[in-house]
Amino acid sequence: MRLSSTQDTVALVPAAGRGERLGPGAPKSLRHLGGEPLVVHAVRRLAAADSVAAVVVAAPPGATKTVRDLLAPVVLTAELVVVEGAGTRQASVAAALAAAPLHCDVVLVHDAARALAPPELADAVAAAVRAGHPAVVPVLPVVDTVRQLGEDGTASSTIDRERLRLVQTPQGFARSVLAEAHAACEEFPERLAPTDDAGLVERLGLPVHTVPGHSSALKVTRPFDLVVAAAVLAAESGVAGSRV
Repeated sequence: MRLSSTQDTVALVPAAGRGERLGPGAPKSLRHLGGEPLVVHAVRRLAAADSVAAVVVAAPPGATKTVRDLLAPVVLTAELVVVEGAGTRQASVAAALAAAPLHCDVVLVHDAARALAPPELADAVAAAVRAGHPAVVPVLPVVDTVRQLGEDGTASSTIDRERLRLVQTPQGFARSVLAEAHAACEEFPERLAPTDDAGLVERLGLPVHTVPGHSSALKVTRPFDLVVAAAVLAAESGVAGSRV
């Protein structure tokens, strides 16, 4: 396993979600893209990042061995840990964080559904944390016109998109900050839980820094997204028509 002065980062991959919006079938992280499960694509790219020393995956319940067997041939230059995930994303991240190697002070949290995020994005996020930011998220500009509905669901108004950004993963954190944010989760009702780890950190009153995101880090949520991801993968590999 390689280890350098900048390899201070562990990447956590919550991959236990069922992915019901993707339609019936296996858990989302085990759905295939270009002949391989999404989690394999995601972890391969994380492990290729220069800063990543270890990857911890929270697998779907009952699929820990399956996921470990899938990833063992992929993660060759970083430490691999696979734990059983939980019923919520937050609980899966917390389980992965508890299993993370103690020598890693920078923590990335990355959705397996963003399977094509490039290694350089992980390195950019980790570098920003290393520079002193407690929480870092990659973002993209909003290109569509955005309207906000009124309380009656009919009236609407246009929102200035110049100050809006779309948030991606991997998100990066100082390890102590992320641990504190997850420990504080128990104080809030589940229905008020943020949709990402940066939202948990914001509850601590800490700032969230942004770095430029990447168009390939699109999130696979619905069947159409899988088609788009297949096209991106095909374009990257120079092959016309990657199979889903």
